Amino acid sequence: MKALWSLVSTKNLTLLRTCLSRSLSHSNPVTNLRTTINVNNKNSSKLNQRLQIHASSAATMASSFNPEQARAPPALPLPNPPITKFKIGLCQLLVTADKERNIEYARKAIEEAAGKGAQLVLLPEIWNGPYSNDSFPVYAEDIDAGGNASPSTAMLSEVASSLKITIVGGSIPERCGHRLYNTCCVFGPDRKLKAKHRKIHLFDIDIPGKITFMESKTLTAGETPTIVDTEVGCIGIGICYDIRFQELAMIYAARGAHLLCYPGAFNMTTGPLHWELLQRARAADNQLYVATCSPARDISAGYIAWGHSSLVGPFGEVLATTEHEPDIIIAEIDYSQLELRRTSLPLVKQRRGDLYQLVDVQRLNPL
Repeated sequence: MKALWSLVSTKNLTLLRTCLSRSLSHSNPVTNLRTTINVNNKNSSKLNQRLQIHASSAATMASSFNPEQARAPPALPLPNPPITKFKIGLCQLLVTADKERNIEYARKAIEEAAGKGAQLVLLPEIWNGPYSNDSFPVYAEDIDAGGNASPSTAMLSEVASSLKITIVGGSIPERCGHRLYNTCCVFGPDRKLKAKHRKIHLFDIDIPGKITFMESKTLTAGETPTIVDTEVGCIGIGICYDIRFQELAMIYAARGAHLLCYPGAFNMTTGPLHWELLQRARAADNQLYVATCSPARDISAGYIAWGHSSLVGPFGEVLATTEHEPDIIIAEIDYSQLELRRTSLPLVKQRRGDLYQLVDVQRLNPL
């Protein structure tokens, strides 16, 4: 090693620097520039050819994967929304055993949200009474009859009309004949009932030592996915436990939804683990907005809600959220982000229809 280092002496290094300096000073800068340009042009041409070949190959491969067949029937194109930007209000309400108080409290929250610029307002799951199997029959209303038979939805209809906004009215227990449902109503500025979603997946769980709840003891499961065209875009509706089933969200996305709304009341066991996780997953998987609204936390209640109502963007990013206290969240929805995210991550074109398929039974077999 010492013998090798002696060859690279200070004198030799100085001589090497001198030779390099002379060589550079006598070179023709124009010739060097031309050579560089020619090399760059050749490299650029080769790169473009490679990119074209790659793009052509990718297009051919994608076509052979039959991405459109990954949805049956094929997914509908995303419709142009009636509005690009607007504000949404999430009203995280403290629910009590006093039904009249709950209705008036909800009215004031909606008015406050609208006063802050919200054109769409979302309420929590079961906001007109306590969340319990004993309470569902007591607080249930005949929504189809309306009027005095359903004071909760009568208020929503009136306020939507007076404020000229769209309301996704959380959910209340609905009585229909001898059956009870957990039902969400959507009202437009014309005060008309635009849609009614009955909770499809009932909350029947048993986590030993933590929580046991069986909605099916009193409630009947809904049978229809609900997607509705509104003044603020196409909205898919789910209620609480519905958010756990990605197939429902995928169907809504394939039907052209811009936004999914989930009123929900996750508990102190599943809330910290899954509430935000599921919202972000549904948004990221389907590249659309997800809005959720929970009741505020009441530690004296038989069922304690987690809270943390949120708005999540199409990249899975949490745009707005809160803690567990009563609150009104105002956030902006910008539908131009949908196309931006879908262009950056073209999942629709990359699905493997040759390997899997989601079937929308109702669209495939309409009545």
